[in-house]
Amino acid sequence: MTGFLLKLQDATHTEEIAGVSAFWGVDGSGSFTLWPGHVRMMTSLEFGLARFRKDGEWEYLALPRALLYFVDNQLFIGTRRYVRDHDLDRISSVLESQLAEEERQLHQIHQSLRKMEEEMFKRLWQLGRRHRVG
Repeated sequence: MTGFLLKLQDATHTEEIAGVSAFWGVDGSGSFTLWPGHVRMMTSLEFGLARFRKDGEWEYLALPRALLYFVDNQLFIGTRRYVRDHDLDRISSVLESQLAEEERQLHQIHQSLRKMEEEMFKRLWQLGRRHRVG
């Protein structure tokens, strides 16, 4: 086989890269590699770097988590945002700064929403108690 098609999609754009000969990523069970003709699979990629090989050269993807789906010799990767680069040092820097900061901000938003939800349920419980007593 000559390769597979990689389809990258984030919140703002989509790219198609033909002739990919290998993909390396990390999910909850560890690292793995996909080759042309791989069986159908779906997994969630962890925060960090993934890479793919095209024309004998590795290219890197910085991902703040992503959903990966491989079927019919096509690899689909969907994420909020990704950065793609040939230079490992440059993309590692992006991962450490920009994407890590986005992850921290997202975590803070989730914590704030959780606190709001807890306060709302507490208030509803108090209102329910007053209604039953009154």
